[in-house]
Amino acid sequence: MLATATKLRARRGLAIYFAVLVPLSAVFEAMIIVGRSSWVVALMWTPAIASVVARLVLREGFTDVSFRIGGRQGWKAIGAAVIFPIFLGLAAYGIAWTTGLVQFSPKPIQLAAAYVGDNTSPIITFLINLAVASTIVTIYSVRTAAGEEIGWRGYMLTRLIDAGLPKPVLASGLIWGLWHVPLILGGVYLVGPPPIVAALLWMVTATAFSFVFARLRLGTGSVWPAIALHSAWNAIIQSAFDPASKGAGAELWIGESGILVALTMIVAAVIYSCGRWTIRRAPGEQRESGAARAGPGQFLALSIVALMFFAPGIPGRGNEASDVPTLTSHGSVLPRDFILPLSTVKEILPEISRETATGQDETAVGKPISTRSVHHMR
Repeated sequence: MLATATKLRARRGLAIYFAVLVPLSAVFEAMIIVGRSSWVVALMWTPAIASVVARLVLREGFTDVSFRIGGRQGWKAIGAAVIFPIFLGLAAYGIAWTTGLVQFSPKPIQLAAAYVGDNTSPIITFLINLAVASTIVTIYSVRTAAGEEIGWRGYMLTRLIDAGLPKPVLASGLIWGLWHVPLILGGVYLVGPPPIVAALLWMVTATAFSFVFARLRLGTGSVWPAIALHSAWNAIIQSAFDPASKGAGAELWIGESGILVALTMIVAAVIYSCGRWTIRRAPGEQRESGAARAGPGQFLALSIVALMFFAPGIPGRGNEASDVPTLTSHGSVLPRDFILPLSTVKEILPEISRETATGQDETAVGKPISTRSVHHMR
């Protein structure tokens, strides 16, 4: 009976939460899409507002948010949250830089400009940006990240678990990701790749990221590690790694909707999903639950398929000219010097291709005995 009552109460709470979240978010996102960017802060506090309304209506109180750090374990989790974007950024962006897919060209951000001279090396410039982003910018970002995390991980995640929803961590990530999609499709967030491509890749990254958020929140019983992770991610990725990355098509590789970031985040999700999950509503409380451990197996399979779908259409490296077709290519999609076997042409285009023996071709290179040409209709 107690379990049933808890489940019903959690479902009522979620109904109230979404009844406030969805229309309020729709209004704020519409304002942002039409050019009123000042509503971004209000939008980021919408999840917190929805959770407060649900708590007040059901008279639940605010104990299980929880705003206590929880001693040494809580501080260790906060430290891990702050360095997480650094390690993931070095892995994903590092691959892009070292392979030449994206150019490494850091410029000092505003807060770091006073510490960077005209002759400062690119690596030192990047490290100064990273130091400033990891400290000053991260602390400043708490003012907006807290609004999301008080709602997402401080309320919605634990209610999804109590409601008995299968794979609640996975569900929380999908909801969190979908909340951003209107801004992406509206062309005001993650601008660069075609909006539909950016939205799909973002969903992979966000859903995988939710496993990291959930493990920190549920393992400590405090919402502060989740707030720290959200703040550090926004600050470090957007203020240190993104400004250091240049090149045509860079946004398809890096950034929150980049292929390499999505792949790296999937690896992080697997690592953070290992072992038994401990649910703490507040620091000091402990309960083991298999429901919280929403294994990312099916999600990982779908994510890999999605990433493989986009792989053939990725642009070339950096600003260099490339023969690899992009997602927006038109006309011929094969480079001029690409050798396509005649058997393949006949198999793919049986009705519009024909082989002709032409003898010696004046345009042929070298002195061939005979040449062949393939004529095709356009």
